[in-house]
Amino acid sequence: MPEGDTIYRTATTLRRWLAGRQVTAARTTAPAVGLGTLVGDTVVDVKPRAKHLLIRFESGRILHTHMRMTGSWHVYTSGDPWHRPPSQARIVLETGERLAVCFSAPVIELLRPGGDRLHPVLAALGPDVLVEPLDVDEVRERVLRQPGSNEIGDVLLDQRVASGIGNIYRCEALFLGGIHPRRSLGEIETDAVVQAVETAARLMKTNLGPTSPHRGDSRHRWVYDRAGRPCARCGTTIRSGRVGSQARTAYWCPRCQPPP
Repeated sequence: MPEGDTIYRTATTLRRWLAGRQVTAARTTAPAVGLGTLVGDTVVDVKPRAKHLLIRFESGRILHTHMRMTGSWHVYTSGDPWHRPPSQARIVLETGERLAVCFSAPVIELLRPGGDRLHPVLAALGPDVLVEPLDVDEVRERVLRQPGSNEIGDVLLDQRVASGIGNIYRCEALFLGGIHPRRSLGEIETDAVVQAVETAARLMKTNLGPTSPHRGDSRHRWVYDRAGRPCARCGTTIRSGRVGSQARTAYWCPRCQPPP
């Protein structure tokens, strides 16, 4: 699943490509989403909202997409070959010679003006960790509302606590904090949980540029995707396992992050 930093970069590219331009054609394979009504409308802005992407139009309408595990946005000039098969295109937005194509996104919605404020998922999101300054007090309040039995590895992925963190930065932040992902909130000081959120945010912000040592290469990560390899800090073999209600694979060093 794309993390918040990936969606941030995608929004930056789409904004540069589409903002201020009038839609000349629009189509989608999503049932009951009438994108044809956007023809003649003008793209005003493209904004990331944690792992969600919102394209805003002059009419006030909002095109909401969520990539989950499979989706991605690409941009092309008319006539360019596409990097993925046309059969995977779920949205095609044309603004003259420019095309924005969304492949394989499972969530596509065209919201009415102000619909993002009423949306049951968007309205419930916790503070976006890429928005400066991070609302640390709100994060702390949301952590305190969680049952003490919840595992911290699950809490860091709960977008209602703090939004934008995905599995890579969950694992990296917990390693740097010396916290095993299966520790329950009842075993950890609230400040340590908040600090893990802040660490994830800091790591993600370093990953916003066009190139980053954290992206696509496990050699530059502490634990993520490094199961069976030695810990760079202590040499202990890194382990992995399913953690939390989402059963996502977490990675940890059993010496640097003592188990519960």
